[in-house]
Amino acid sequence: MSVLSQIILLGIFPALMAFAASSDLVSMTISNRLCLMLVVSFGACAAVIGLPASDIAWHLAAGMLVLVVTFGFFAMGWIGGGDAKLAAATALWFGFDQLSAYLMISGALGGVLTLVLLRMRDYPLPKVASGWPWAQRLHAATTGVPYGIALAAGALLVLPETSIWRAAIGI
Repeated sequence: MSVLSQIILLGIFPALMAFAASSDLVSMTISNRLCLMLVVSFGACAAVIGLPASDIAWHLAAGMLVLVVTFGFFAMGWIGGGDAKLAAATALWFGFDQLSAYLMISGALGGVLTLVLLRMRDYPLPKVASGWPWAQRLHAATTGVPYGIALAAGALLVLPETSIWRAAIGI
């Protein structure tokens, strides 16, 4: 694999995760296009590194399982739809090998994020941020938690442990 393809391959997923986190922070949304880009880029990545069809099938199964479970959570009002789609698209990249690590780390980070955000809402919004619509929305007690931040951070922490990452860097 060429150095250029490694850079592209190893840059796509982190860039999409960073965009998901920042988008959720400022708009409380994670776009369908972003999730679709994660799915398509997984396919391209799998093809470039020569991931066997059986491994691809297991990655697809992991993504579908997470999609079913998280949409159940969405239907119950526990999480947002964008979070459900992001978790499933990310699970596609990790497969079952790193799925539990991803879910546990993201869950722990999400818990910390929630507690910090709820605590910050007990205090007035700083004047410097009072003119920022996204900060006002984030600070409002009726607004949810931008859980995409935790999902993206968890994904970036787990990524170096994945078979895709190891294949892309040649180990």
